[in-house]
Amino acid sequence: METVLELWATSLRDVKRRMRSLFAQARTAASAGAFIDGLLSEEPRKTGWMRAEAAGDPGPWRQQELLGRDRWDADELRDLVRDYVVEHLGDEGAVLVIDETGFLKQGKASCGVARQYTGSAGKITNCQIGVFAAYVSRHGHAFMDRALYLPKSWMDDPHRLKAAHAPSDVGFSTKPQLAAKMIARAIAARVPFAWVAGDSVYGVGDIERDLRQAGKGYVLGVAANHWFGSWSQKRSISGSAEEIARTLKPVDWRRLSAGSGTKGPRLRDWAYLKLADLDAGEFNKERSGLWTRGLLIRRHIADGELAYFTTWCPAGTSIKQLVTVEGHRWAIEDSFEAAKNEFGLDHNETRSWHGWYRHVSLVMLTFAMMAAIRQKANAPPQKNTSRATRTRKTSSVGRSKKSAE
Repeated sequence: METVLELWATSLRDVKRRMRSLFAQARTAASAGAFIDGLLSEEPRKTGWMRAEAAGDPGPWRQQELLGRDRWDADELRDLVRDYVVEHLGDEGAVLVIDETGFLKQGKASCGVARQYTGSAGKITNCQIGVFAAYVSRHGHAFMDRALYLPKSWMDDPHRLKAAHAPSDVGFSTKPQLAAKMIARAIAARVPFAWVAGDSVYGVGDIERDLRQAGKGYVLGVAANHWFGSWSQKRSISGSAEEIARTLKPVDWRRLSAGSGTKGPRLRDWAYLKLADLDAGEFNKERSGLWTRGLLIRRHIADGELAYFTTWCPAGTSIKQLVTVEGHRWAIEDSFEAAKNEFGLDHNETRSWHGWYRHVSLVMLTFAMMAAIRQKANAPPQKNTSRATRTRKTSSVGRSKKSAE
């Protein structure tokens, strides 16, 4: 316990030190540090008053100034979070998971708020929608990027945008377009990852093309009516995903786990159909090697409900690997739940564009810090490899043949 507490204190000091360069004034940096302290408090609601109380302030004014009136760039903090996540959780085989979550709101003034569907509530309701990219590796998972979705009703109302202090050059972007920009930023920053996973909202548009050009694999959800066709394959396949699924035989299905859940392995039935082997050079002349385009189908064991995924992977990739990649999507859902319940992701009280981005980015940094602490705390103890120890081992008279080799 003492080791964990010391790791906590050390990590918190490190995070605050890294943030310091983002702010022109020391008092703003102190407010940002106090903001994170408030997010880490045991208060169930991370409101301005609660954070102020945790910081020992007589009122929420410093917190409000940090999110609203002070001048600092939330995108610089986003980049700091990204670098921090890579430093502590980075792995070449990581999966970048794209998903969205809703922020329930009252009224019409909060930037981007509208009556729209959110999975958080399971219905159409008054809310903001944030699109997020989470980094998931064998070391842990944390948020890496975020974007506030602005519905067309907002884009058609310049006075409303101005009142919410949205940038003058902001234009309408679909959720897949927001996701594509986040993926492009990760690639430009040389973030180590091999895969992208997302649900059916993100399995269309330019994301597939961009990932093929970048040499990244993907498992992206698609609708039942999404068309698939094979070529240069022994088995001819043509039709919608739903139509193809109806032609499958019992032998085509395999029961596999997409990862461990709270109730054990997440077992589902899976089918994988290879559609074509293509040379990576067709999409990027600087790349080579065969890649396979395919269709992955998931069937729920209890009710037979089907889900469909378009895939792109190096030739020879197993269905088990693709199922594992798809299973990483659960990490971002767990992250949303933890970030909302423990760190106040959806407790933002500001109404402005930059208020949303600042609040969310500070929560992302706090979440990333805790992910790094968890990774360090759970890491196996390092073996003693001191020179004296090695000398004693190698000079032992009774060495076995195996130890001498």
